[in-house]
Amino acid sequence: MFVLAMAQKKIRDKMSFTAIYQKVPEGYIAFVEELPGANTQGETLEAARKNLKEAIKLVLEANKQLTEDEIAGKEVIREEIEVSV
Repeated sequence: MFVLAMAQKKIRDKMSFTAIYQKVPEGYIAFVEELPGANTQGETLEAARKNLKEAIKLVLEANKQLTEDEIAGKEVIREEIEVSV
């Protein structure tokens, strides 16, 4: 239960990514440089920004679930790690 609470806390913590927006005839396409799979579109720049935030959350949650499924029942060490770039 503690591990789940920590994971949920991490999802709520702020993280920084680089968002890329490209103007196209239909509006804007958007993606995150550092997070493959986090991409979306919107009719306006504001809509693309909002949609991209949701896409980031969904990708992070999906990646977490895939990892949880893969390590289920295995002995692992789970710890926080900080990275400065």
